[in-house]
Amino acid sequence: MQIDGGTSIIDVMIGKQQHDLWVFAYGSLMWRPGFRHQEMRRARLVGYSRRFCVTSVHHRGSAARPGLVLGLDRGGVCEGVAYRVAVADVAQVLRYLREREQVNGVYREAQVPIELEGADRRAVMAVAYLVERAHPSYVARMGLVAQARLIRGARGRSGVNLDYLRNTLRHMRALGIRERELERLSAVIGGLFSHEGCCELASPRAEALRRTVCGRCGPSWLGGVRRMRPGQRRRFLYRQRL
Repeated sequence: MQIDGGTSIIDVMIGKQQHDLWVFAYGSLMWRPGFRHQEMRRARLVGYSRRFCVTSVHHRGSAARPGLVLGLDRGGVCEGVAYRVAVADVAQVLRYLREREQVNGVYREAQVPIELEGADRRAVMAVAYLVERAHPSYVARMGLVAQARLIRGARGRSGVNLDYLRNTLRHMRALGIRERELERLSAVIGGLFSHEGCCELASPRAEALRRTVCGRCGPSWLGGVRRMRPGQRRRFLYRQRL
């Protein structure tokens, strides 16, 4: 795997990185990066799309009540944000991102070409976390109603799944990014999302709706979501230690 300037990921981790690093964000990293960066730019990635295609049993759901989070899946175009990380912070930021993104190993860390928008529009290489289709947490094209059922009733250690969708949509609107599929999903879930106000990490309205939905859950709420056995999860956890 190569980083901007021809440096390998191994060289980065042993302190030989000679260039700043760009990180591409398309979901919660847009509105809650959690790491130090020198610059933030709107950016465009061709060849991958932002989709609700990953079941979450940690950050936005649980083993008993999985949620649904975004992944970068093959095909299409994704408008998001790129962060420039100073060379001195690269190793620390990569460790943080792996701990956060690779809980189940469902994402594949990769270098991808992105286009930075702005007056000095240019192409750079950036770290991005692409969904692994072979992982049991990956779900192929799920209908909007099925997505809504998962999102409305889930909560994980990072908060209510509804807030994850709401905050992502709010940040996209602030950047001028329109994504019809996510807007249709919010309409299916209901009139929970407003165009005003700052991002909240814990919305009382979202939590109230989640509890109401959970109270009505029948035995068939899981639909076609696969349960992940411990052995399946261990297959992908090496990605935390790369």
